[in-house]
Amino acid sequence: MTQAPLPTLDDMRVAVIGLGYVGLPLAVEFGKMRPTVGFDLNADRVAELQSGTDSTGEIEDLGAARHLRYTTDLPDIADCNVYIVAVPTPIDSHRQPNLAPLLSASRTVGEVIKRGDIVIFESTVYPGATEEDCLPLVEEVSGLTLNTDFYAGYSPERINPGDKDRPLPKIIKVTSGSTPEAGEVIDALYGTIITAGTHLAPTIRVAEAAKVIENTQRDVNIALINELSIIFSHLGIDTTAVLDAAATKWNFNRYTPGLVGGHCIGVDPYYLIDKSISAGHIPDIIRMAREINDGMAQHTVSLLVKAMIGAQARVHGGRALILGVTFKPNCADIRNTKVVDMVGELQSYGMQVDIHDPWADARQVQAEHGVALLESLRDTDAYDAVILAVPHDDLVAHGAARMRALLADNGVLFDMKAVFGPDESDLRL
Repeated sequence: MTQAPLPTLDDMRVAVIGLGYVGLPLAVEFGKMRPTVGFDLNADRVAELQSGTDSTGEIEDLGAARHLRYTTDLPDIADCNVYIVAVPTPIDSHRQPNLAPLLSASRTVGEVIKRGDIVIFESTVYPGATEEDCLPLVEEVSGLTLNTDFYAGYSPERINPGDKDRPLPKIIKVTSGSTPEAGEVIDALYGTIITAGTHLAPTIRVAEAAKVIENTQRDVNIALINELSIIFSHLGIDTTAVLDAAATKWNFNRYTPGLVGGHCIGVDPYYLIDKSISAGHIPDIIRMAREINDGMAQHTVSLLVKAMIGAQARVHGGRALILGVTFKPNCADIRNTKVVDMVGELQSYGMQVDIHDPWADARQVQAEHGVALLESLRDTDAYDAVILAVPHDDLVAHGAARMRALLADNGVLFDMKAVFGPDESDLRL
């Protein structure tokens, strides 16, 4: 059989599978200029988007995408000829890659893909996953053959939730294709929406590897700073003061200590670790970095309890208030938040824990983490510890004095990200 022709740029009709933090911005940008269908299995999510609302807060004007429609019905995307998969790639309870959503999406694509179509994967994976795990499923379900009947690509997502200065079009996009010709066509497609430019990688595996090391590098760098902060806590040295001094040198890269959660940095390295071990190499630096960062919730609570004992604050039977539960400031994303780990650690000391976060969806936090949020702060409350875990602008704007007003006598204010000066809080990382 002769090789199927690739679709032309003018004739491309895009389906985006998965309408979360990655998929929705893609669908909106493509929907501004070409027929686009956003597909998601979550009927509530589709309904809110159809009503013009994005609960993630990432897209303010859904109406700008006048060629975009949303659906939960598979037949609605059967007429498309470019399928972009943007579903989560989490880890399981054993910190092993969980490809279930991605493999399910691959089967979905297999049900609708046709001769001459293109499928592009954006989900973060280990090198080889697209060609070894996903595309064989597309072939099996569709009965078509890769690079003869249909084509594929990988273009790793680079969405930064909550970052209004760097939306999707302003971030350089890495692209790749299953053939050189497919790569050129896919690169041209993304070039229509990415004003910052694109980088066409030579192979899909190179593009996959580039993505997974972006976040692995950051994880290792943060782990170094977290370990330094642990050392300095034993030495009685203020870590922030050390970083301020070190940062005066031009080639010092500044990172700050803290919890490492979210859907990228706290997850992606496990994909590379798993693939590396299967290839016969144990990646010690990456693995140890994960252990350090995963242990920071326990370390921070240990520091707090010591400070509370020193201040003669009540620990067992005491009350703690955590300000912020999302995984980063000024963002509603609660995926893999490590603040929840702090809750468990505090409770293990016999403390009652309240949480307030003006950004997080209380229903989502309750459903995913089993934790209730305070709707508002009450001036009558008196906490033995107040912890600024996520410095949302809304919280910081009221100043340290507002937080101290919520403390009981001898209570401790823990400014985890050193937002305030050393004289305004009782403890910093």
